[in-house]
Amino acid sequence: MLSLHKGVLWMVIATLFFALMGTCVKLGAIYFSETELVFYRSFISLFFVILIAKSKNINLGTQYIRLHLFRSFMGFFSLLAFFYAISKLPLSTAISLNHTSPLFIGLLIPFILNKKLKKWLFFIICVGLLGIFLILKPTFNNQSYLAGFIGLTSGFGAALSYLFIIKLSQRKEPDIRTVFYFTSISTIGSGIILLFKDIHPPQINHFWILIGLGLSATIAQIALTKAYRVGNALGNAGLSYLTVIFSTIIGLIWFKEYLDWQSSIGIILIIISGIFASKK
Repeated sequence: MLSLHKGVLWMVIATLFFALMGTCVKLGAIYFSETELVFYRSFISLFFVILIAKSKNINLGTQYIRLHLFRSFMGFFSLLAFFYAISKLPLSTAISLNHTSPLFIGLLIPFILNKKLKKWLFFIICVGLLGIFLILKPTFNNQSYLAGFIGLTSGFGAALSYLFIIKLSQRKEPDIRTVFYFTSISTIGSGIILLFKDIHPPQINHFWILIGLGLSATIAQIALTKAYRVGNALGNAGLSYLTVIFSTIIGLIWFKEYLDWQSSIGIILIIISGIFASKK
C-alpha cells in the first residue's frame, strides 16, 4: 500500500511538470520547429541528468542495453510524432491523440507484462479518455487525417515506452540511468534529423523557454520513471490524465483560456477515473 501511495505522488509530480513542459512547447513553437524543440528538450535534459548521475555516483553503464534501446527509441518516436501532430493539428487534437496511451497500455499489458487485464480498470480508463475529449473537443478536417494518424501513433509509442519502463524497473535499473538513455537517443536522433533541415538559432530571450523546457522534461521523466517503478501500470495510466487538469489551470492563469460546461464535466470524469484507477 505504501508503494502505491508513492506511485500516486510521483505520478502527480510527473503530470504537473509535463503540463509545464507543454506550456514551454506552446511558447517555443512560435520560434522553433518541432524537431528543434525535441532536440533542445532532450539535450538540456541530458545535461541535467548527467549532473544528477555524477552527484549521486550512479554508473550509467547497463547490462540491459536492449531494453533501454527499445524504451528510448519508442519514447523518441512518440515525442517526434507528438510534436509533429502539434505542428499540423489544433493543440487540443494532438494532446487528445497522445493521451490514448492509457488505452494502449491496457491492451498491451497482457502481451508485454503477462498480466491479466482487469475489465473494470479498462472501463475506468475509458471514462477518463471521455473526459479528455470533453475538455479538448478535438476536430479534424479532410487534410489532417495523416497528421491525426501520426498523433495517434504517439499515444501507442508512449504506451510501449511506459511498459518498457516497468520492465526496466523490475530489473532494478536506476531511474536516472533509464532517463539518461532516453535523452541520449532523443538528442542524437533529433540532431541527425536537423542536419537535413533549416535551423533557427535561439535568441537570448528564448533561453528561458528552452531551459524551462529541458528542466521540466527532466523532472517529469524522472518522476514518471519512479511512478512506474513503485505504482501499478493502469493506475498510473489513469493518473496521467492529471496533465490535462494542470494544463487547464495553467491555461486559465497564463493564457486566459476559460472553461465551458463540457470542460467542467470532463475534469470531473478525469478526477473520478484517476482516483479509481489508482486502486489495485
